[in-house]
Amino acid sequence: MTALMIQGTGSNVGKSLLVAGLCRAARKRGIDVAPFKPQNMSNNAAVTADGGEIGRAQALQALACGLAPHSDMNPVLLKPQTDTGAQVVVQGKRVATSEARDYGTLKPRLLDAVLDSFARLSARHDLVIVEGAGSPAEINLRPRDIANMGFACAAQVPVVLAGDIDRGGVIAQIVGTQAVLDPGDAAMVKGFLINRFRGDLRLFDDGYRMIEARTGWPGFGTLPWFPEAWKLPAEDAVDIHTPRRTEGLHVVCLALSRIANFDDLDPLAQEPGVRLTILGPGRAIPGDADLVILPGSKSTRGDLAFLRAQGWDVDLAAHVRRGGHVLGICGGYQMLGRSVADPDGIEGPPGTTPGLGLLEIDTVMTSDKRLTETRATHAATGRAFLGYEIHIGRSDGPDRARPFAHVAGEPEGAATPNGRIAGSYLHGMFRDDAFRAAWLNSFGVQSAGRYDSTVEAVLDGLADHMEAHLDVTGLLALAR
Repeated sequence: MTALMIQGTGSNVGKSLLVAGLCRAARKRGIDVAPFKPQNMSNNAAVTADGGEIGRAQALQALACGLAPHSDMNPVLLKPQTDTGAQVVVQGKRVATSEARDYGTLKPRLLDAVLDSFARLSARHDLVIVEGAGSPAEINLRPRDIANMGFACAAQVPVVLAGDIDRGGVIAQIVGTQAVLDPGDAAMVKGFLINRFRGDLRLFDDGYRMIEARTGWPGFGTLPWFPEAWKLPAEDAVDIHTPRRTEGLHVVCLALSRIANFDDLDPLAQEPGVRLTILGPGRAIPGDADLVILPGSKSTRGDLAFLRAQGWDVDLAAHVRRGGHVLGICGGYQMLGRSVADPDGIEGPPGTTPGLGLLEIDTVMTSDKRLTETRATHAATGRAFLGYEIHIGRSDGPDRARPFAHVAGEPEGAATPNGRIAGSYLHGMFRDDAFRAAWLNSFGVQSAGRYDSTVEAVLDGLADHMEAHLDVTGLLALAR
């Protein structure tokens, strides 16, 4: 087994991107490398080749390695449904819904699954680069930890600690982390690196040496800010970068409280002819919106209540009266209908919630979860595309007679008679350049994007950036 783990001094310090860059750098050196994250918490998931689901960040890391996503790359995925509860996905399959207060008792049983997946992945590849979650400094969680030092110690994987200088206090981040770690855990840390530096690198030389002197850990370099990072899929919805544009097709996406699979928006954000707005709570839908997207959600009925609390139901009705377009994707598609029923309480308390009534369909939640890549043909443009499904529930009603697409000759999704309101269960449709071009053309917009090739080029650029500023050779030499 040869492996290296990148842990962070906190959440959102850039661990996912660092692992993706290291994976691509290792691959460019001819190493057979794979990504691994013991535990992730995200509603942004990807369908795997073995019929499961993992965090979208691990799917990006798999791409960096030249691999298809596999459930072993992220054996425990937590998908929040409420402020205190989450769906627990183990090795790609949903096994439970757990409240936060009860999850600690479940963790020890999950470590076996984590180590099992890690062993299989290690046996298939020459190098595994592991991403931690949150911070090892959360020592209150250490007794049952499976995401950071609990995993590193159990699997005997060396750790490099990453700090984020952009948020300030990076010396305290790293020195403070060492100060609270148990000596056995601290011994697993073999060095540190600094992420997201802006400006003259020489100005941090003294700080860098102070960290080395205080901790006794060697530094592996300071990585300057990578400006192209926004073109890679974001792990958290708050990280979606939307270029500031004042012209173009105005697409407004509602930032639901349990928004899921929001990477559907990434290809649109990169189109120069599109002005994308991620609309946060408390803000009205702009009157100049051309298209409003209702994205996926991990809690359809819960987000219907959230949507109404923002007054977006009233705004949507006004948008439709003005002749605006609406697209619902997955959970957003379900919300557009007349009702959403959850008789078995799969996503929350059993019951039925009135939908927005913009599509003549009704949805019933079922225990069966559909996880698959799907080839479809868009009904309006005739363009074929590859998407994926990751949902529970069945939707039916009169508007299904006008499908959004066809899958294996069968109707998929629904649309109103004038076609201005449509919904589909298919995620990932906009990644297909030809379909996206045809779809944008229907709005009078010319596409200029090559999305997948752009992502590949950015990953190559990230690897080169890391090679130029970090001791990548030294980092890879730590793996054992």
